[in-house]
Amino acid sequence: MLSYRHSFHAGNHADVLKHLVLLGVLKKLCAKDKAFSYLDSHSGAGMYDLLSSNALVNAEHESGISRLWQQDLKHPLLQDYLACVNSFNEDGRLRFYPGSPAFALWLARPQDRLQLLDLQPEELGVLQYYLGRDERVSIHQRDAFEGLLALTPPEPRRGLALIDPSFEQKEDYQRVVTTAQKVLRRWPVGIMAIWYPILAAERDRSPWLKGALQRAKLNAVTSIELRVAEQAQEFGMHGSGILLINTPWQFPGLMQEVLEEVVPLLGDKASFEIETLTEAE
Repeated sequence: MLSYRHSFHAGNHADVLKHLVLLGVLKKLCAKDKAFSYLDSHSGAGMYDLLSSNALVNAEHESGISRLWQQDLKHPLLQDYLACVNSFNEDGRLRFYPGSPAFALWLARPQDRLQLLDLQPEELGVLQYYLGRDERVSIHQRDAFEGLLALTPPEPRRGLALIDPSFEQKEDYQRVVTTAQKVLRRWPVGIMAIWYPILAAERDRSPWLKGALQRAKLNAVTSIELRVAEQAQEFGMHGSGILLINTPWQFPGLMQEVLEEVVPLLGDKASFEIETLTEAE
């Protein structure tokens, strides 16, 4: 939606999960010399000032990156995650937090390509400033779901598509499922990562989303969920998840190791769950 601003939520626990999965998948793709494509359906601004008025409304980064910042993390993927954030905060103070496109570009090699979509002109202006001058990056002002279909299959064919809507509209859940099915018909080798919120019981549609993708019988579907609080009965996002389609080999084990190290740093109520919804063909 045009009213949504990720700057209110930048660096929170959901971003931690999303960006760890993103880096993990891209590192798998980087294990081979062959180029990859990265498609981002809701790119946002690409970079967020944690001292901005929007970010300070709820200071959500205190539930996420601030708890990991300057920790002596052991897992190589966590070290990469902090190295990327640190590259935008060279004075050692945490002020700027990269969005998904910035994480992807940080890891991208000369042969790799990024296709970034968003509808909001203000977000695109910031995205263009930070990333648009790189020749590996193409920025598109267009609807996320329509744009993903138009851009697939990408060149190069190996790659990852991130679908990351706000889910402020209930219709987004069905649009995500429909778009994923259509994209994968055109791009069967593509890896797809779908972020989703985990909300209060009466508002939580994550079980429906997981069930719909499971019933669609897509290949190698994995859910990775991170919760930081007990389930609330009213408004509030106490966790989030990533649904991976065409999950890379041994990736669930990798995320198990990573989240076992992360979760204790996110509070006494934090927990995670990794579930295989459909097996690899």
